Amino acid sequence: MTSAAKLENTEHLLDRAIEVLAKDSPIEIRNLVRSLYPAEAAHILESLEPELRAKLWALIPPSVIGEILVEINVEVGSSLLKITDRKDLIAATESMGAEGMVDLLHVLPEPLLSQVMESIGVHNRNRIEKALSYDEHTAGGLMSDDVLTIRADVTLDVVTRYLRLRGNMPSATDSLIVVDRKEQFQGLLPINQLLTHDPHTKVESIMDTRSSAIPYGMPSRDVAGLFERRKLLSVPVVADDGKVLGRVTIDDVVGLIREEANHSLMSMAGLSEEQDMFAPVFSSAKRRALWLGVNLLTAFLAASVIDLFEATIQQIVALAVLMPIVASMGGIAGSQTLTLVVRGLALRQVTTSNAMSLLFKEVSVGLLNGFVWAAVVAVVAGLWFHNPHIGMLLGVAMLINLVCAALSGVAIPVLLDKIGVDPALAGGVLLTTVTDVVGFMAFLGLATLFLL
Repeated sequence: MTSAAKLENTEHLLDRAIEVLAKDSPIEIRNLVRSLYPAEAAHILESLEPELRAKLWALIPPSVIGEILVEINVEVGSSLLKITDRKDLIAATESMGAEGMVDLLHVLPEPLLSQVMESIGVHNRNRIEKALSYDEHTAGGLMSDDVLTIRADVTLDVVTRYLRLRGNMPSATDSLIVVDRKEQFQGLLPINQLLTHDPHTKVESIMDTRSSAIPYGMPSRDVAGLFERRKLLSVPVVADDGKVLGRVTIDDVVGLIREEANHSLMSMAGLSEEQDMFAPVFSSAKRRALWLGVNLLTAFLAASVIDLFEATIQQIVALAVLMPIVASMGGIAGSQTLTLVVRGLALRQVTTSNAMSLLFKEVSVGLLNGFVWAAVVAVVAGLWFHNPHIGMLLGVAMLINLVCAALSGVAIPVLLDKIGVDPALAGGVLLTTVTDVVGFMAFLGLATLFLL
């Protein structure tokens, strides 16, 4: 099969799965399951309606259900656990490594968690309990303790013989970790150096001492940024005393980046990335009702501003036609700035030291766009209603609102981040409130002052 054909099959996995499930042939469904990687199976399960999801899940072998549960979102995973035989789940953990087990235990409910922990051996239980002691949002929570360590005073020939005796290497191993007798980090020996130098060369003469390890408490966001900046495949994780605890690999970081992207996207609409796309109508409506209620309150606030100028609107009907333009333009301009700043905060590109520079730049952009589009709407509105004064006031109000939108688009997410509130979740509602209130207040207030 060509690579292009493989790519095409990957893109149409969901369609193929729905087609196979519609035939209701257990043999074809099992063949489909055997052809899927755990992450692909998780993607399909998340994308199916509950009835088809249950049909597919019932034919997935117990040996892989644990790996699939690790990849799947929490809400879908919880629904699948309810229809999973506990014996099958416990059997699934027997084929999983310690790292996979830790990921699985994070999603298991308490009764099942206790049963699974009791079913594994003492050695594995100790490793897993140690891994669970680290905050999952830190390097310690991301790392695997499956590492290869060597001493600096041995030759490359000794290292290669050790590797042959060991028989295998952890996945994504690009370097061996060099430690001293106290297991403290000394440096890295890249695999390409091991393979291309004389076997009698000592590790200490060619190891990379410039490479550094990361502390176990480093936030996972910072770990992802480090991998991106330095193009890393793996990095050692150390304790406070420099002792090697494990390593984080690119596989761990890719999953983290995907979760962060999903979180930011869903939070913009007040939703959670762990929600089931095919959740029951009532529970979905209940979740969204809170966010709609918050938005309704802000809409009433904007409406109350309009109500303050009821007499003005009654005398000049054209104001009612034109005022949504001011609020809409402010909302769009503010959203552009807000999105830029939220992304910068997520990537750690916006800090206290450069926030004022960014604020000045965005206000300048708001002023420039404000002057350009204020002129445009002033001319259009003046010609439309045969009243140049209304056009001028509309232009001035738009300029005020675009500048205010730029200020709010920077200030709101930065302040929310400072107080520990997710700016992706709350920033949009606050920004819309500000641009609506300021837009209506500026336009209707100016009209009251100069046209009546």
